[in-house]
Amino acid sequence: MKRAIPVLALSVAGLVPVWIYSPGAAHEGEINEVAAAPTQEQQQTTTQQTVPKTTGSAPKATGAAPKTTTPQQQTQQQAQNRTVPGPAVNTSEGTVQVQVTLQGTKIIDVKALRAPNSDPTRMALPLLRQSALKAQSADIDTVSGATATSEGYQKSLQAALDGAK
Repeated sequence: MKRAIPVLALSVAGLVPVWIYSPGAAHEGEINEVAAAPTQEQQQTTTQQTVPKTTGSAPKATGAAPKTTTPQQQTQQQAQNRTVPGPAVNTSEGTVQVQVTLQGTKIIDVKALRAPNSDPTRMALPLLRQSALKAQSADIDTVSGATATSEGYQKSLQAALDGAK
């Protein structure tokens, strides 16, 4: 009985910090795709762009001059690429904001600037991006399990596309 009171008191003292603990702001928040690690698809694209392909034979002469682009043409091509951020859309899961990159009227990239930090959202963002690139519009299907995020993504993307016109 003499040990019971100190054991009980120390047990309560040890559990109180656990009961009142709440994770800080670093554990909550949003995903920032711009700062996120590159996906496997992005890594493969980068590798393909940076590693030149070589063959065992010398290039064949065809009689035609090789096609080259001048710095002025490259500047014009880059000037055609426009990056338009969409508005931040509040959903029940958190804030969603996308940024679309256009080349003329073609969507060449979509990035999530802000998104809820949850497992369904992390799984949905690459699918939403692929769908938008394939559809070339904001008319994309919602991702099961991330409905609120999908709808916010669509609204932000549509507003960005409307703003680019």
